[in-house]
Amino acid sequence: MKEIQKRNGDIVPFDSVKILDAMRQANKAVEGEAMTPTDLLFLTEKVCECISGEKCSVEEVQDYVEQTLIRFGYGKTAKAYILYRAEHTKIRNTESDLMEIYERLTYSYAKDEDIMRENANIDADTAMGTMLKYGSEGSKYFIDNYVLPKDIAAAHINGEIHIHDKDFYMLTETCCQIDLIKLFKNGFSTGHGNLREPNSIQSYSALACIAIQANQNEMHGGQSVPNFDFAMADGVRKTYKKKYRHIMKQYLQIRYGMTEEAALEAAVAFEKQLSVLVSMGNAEQISKEIPEIEIIGLTTEQLEEIHEYTQKEALRMADRETYQAMEGLVHNLNTMNSRAGAQVPFSSINYGTDTSPEARMVIRNLLTATEEGLGNGETPIFPVQIFKVKEGVNFNPGDPNYDLFKMAIKTSAKRLFPNFSFIDAPFNLQYYKEGDYNTEIAYMGCRTRVMGNHYDKTKEVTCGRGNLSFTSINLPRIALEAKGNLQKFYTILDARMDLVIRQLMHRFKIQCTKKVRNYPFLMGQGIWIDSEKLDYDDDIAEVLKHGTLSIGFIGLAETLKTLIGKHHGESEEAQKLGLEIISYMRRRVDLESMKTGLNFTLLATPAEGLSGRFVKIDQKKYGQIEGITDREYYTNSFHVPVYYPIRAFEKIKLEAPYHALTNAGHISYVELDGDTCKNLEAFEAVIRYMKEQGIGYGSVNHPVDRDPICGYTGVIGDVCPRCGRREGEGVSIEKLNELRKKYPDVPVPACCR
Repeated sequence: MKEIQKRNGDIVPFDSVKILDAMRQANKAVEGEAMTPTDLLFLTEKVCECISGEKCSVEEVQDYVEQTLIRFGYGKTAKAYILYRAEHTKIRNTESDLMEIYERLTYSYAKDEDIMRENANIDADTAMGTMLKYGSEGSKYFIDNYVLPKDIAAAHINGEIHIHDKDFYMLTETCCQIDLIKLFKNGFSTGHGNLREPNSIQSYSALACIAIQANQNEMHGGQSVPNFDFAMADGVRKTYKKKYRHIMKQYLQIRYGMTEEAALEAAVAFEKQLSVLVSMGNAEQISKEIPEIEIIGLTTEQLEEIHEYTQKEALRMADRETYQAMEGLVHNLNTMNSRAGAQVPFSSINYGTDTSPEARMVIRNLLTATEEGLGNGETPIFPVQIFKVKEGVNFNPGDPNYDLFKMAIKTSAKRLFPNFSFIDAPFNLQYYKEGDYNTEIAYMGCRTRVMGNHYDKTKEVTCGRGNLSFTSINLPRIALEAKGNLQKFYTILDARMDLVIRQLMHRFKIQCTKKVRNYPFLMGQGIWIDSEKLDYDDDIAEVLKHGTLSIGFIGLAETLKTLIGKHHGESEEAQKLGLEIISYMRRRVDLESMKTGLNFTLLATPAEGLSGRFVKIDQKKYGQIEGITDREYYTNSFHVPVYYPIRAFEKIKLEAPYHALTNAGHISYVELDGDTCKNLEAFEAVIRYMKEQGIGYGSVNHPVDRDPICGYTGVIGDVCPRCGRREGEGVSIEKLNELRKKYPDVPVPACCR
């Protein structure tokens, strides 16, 4: 009796049926070489004849299968079998790779390992951070070997595509826009008791952080608040109203000798007799109505005096509490943990278009807190702040929030945030309805956006929606495989997009098997659109259809260099070809949306570690090719390469058309040299040009240094502009005390605390 030695050394009985099945599966994958059952039996017999002796290895048998197929004229089937065999080998090898990864995770310093730096907000040197990575890498192994179709798993492993957050493949979705106004109404639960509706700006701010943290625990991507200023404004209104009543009561007690009970009764009566609520935005209306108010023992003149004092003090106290609330928000989102303590939530907030006095107070204080920085003056990483720019609201002098736009520029020039989104970009403006925050475009984190809704055109809105999953294509690899042949490039691109679409649908079907109880906050608290209509054990398949399935891409610049020798920063021909390629991809995803009724979209992928992963794999395969694989990273999405010298305005002009094509998300960065705090006009000119060119989402990067002694933040050359200190030198206590009188942000040395 013949025996087979498996790769792990085990000896098992020889089974010719497995040979027959393998050839049948390979033959099914090709056209024009159909095998009959008789053919399969004949070929199996010929393979068996090749085996001499009583024992052979699996590898030997597979060699005999390939040789037999070729010998009897089944070349296509042989090729399919060889590819299938190679895919299995790749995936099988991941088991030993997994053990090596666990060893690296355990014994290496995080900054030295790419796999430990996939997320900027995870500290992989901590116990929980390492444990999260153990689970992540084990999950990826399981997905590759037991969940994904073999050709898709091989495509990811080989670097043809990248399935983002593959470790969460069986578990959850990417990101969501949280409507805090809806969530806070009547309170909510995070699974450990109910939280009542907040009644002050400080509670609004604290619960915003808790909501972001709770949602982060159920999703693998970022959490965003699309209407932060609108939501927080309600908290300021409640705070102002409470302060107004409290201050009036105290004033009546002190100024007019009323008892506490009588003073409270008079303050309540004053409020009730107004046709509008006591708020910051209707001071003139209140003044007009005061003569009509009747409170026993008080004249109209006295009521006017009382109101003037009360309003002034209430505004001052509300403003102070709003600053403390915004400072708390920034500090919380840079320190609070999610996912078993392994990371801070990846948070984003969008604001800038609510023109009410309360919202303006929120925005102003948030920008002030951001400019102040963290405890030691560090620049806060989270939340990612996005200032929504809109003509008629904040873009031009005379617009009600123009002063806040100017303040946002000043803050960004110092702290890198906020970034800027542009509602007037045609692909954003088409959804905009004045006065409806749910139709204002909002971005999530690095670049993701959700607005169009092929599944339900009546719900082309921002709130309660997000990306379900996204997978990126290695564009330079396709160009290298095509060897300059554009027709072949598009043929391969078609095949890759077909494969990614199949993979996204495969993942989507798994996501659709989940129930509300799998997401007690996201679905159970009605965060996701229409989930409030579902019960605890209901499927979530239908409501998920409001989300997006996105195809991303990396390295357009290197793709163009491979195809025609120049990237789009270097030649008009390359720019034209680049737009043709990305337009072609956009047409494919739009067609898929029409075919399926789902929201397939095109993403300008944020590079992070992915662009480095792709290039490392391609270097092994093709070597170092000048201008293509000779750097550590492929260029981010459609960007002009950072190493290429180009004027800021020219870069914006070249990249702007790609924003209209990438409906799943995009961003353009501009690098400015020097201290931008000293040239705010140039900074603003860049933002204005972005808006004029149709950029959807933009950011200005610039050097940010910080002197740890005197606290100066800005560009520091050889000598600190504030204290005159050189690197490694100290500063006397006397000099610090002198500086502190002039600059309140100068830190107090530990010895003097």
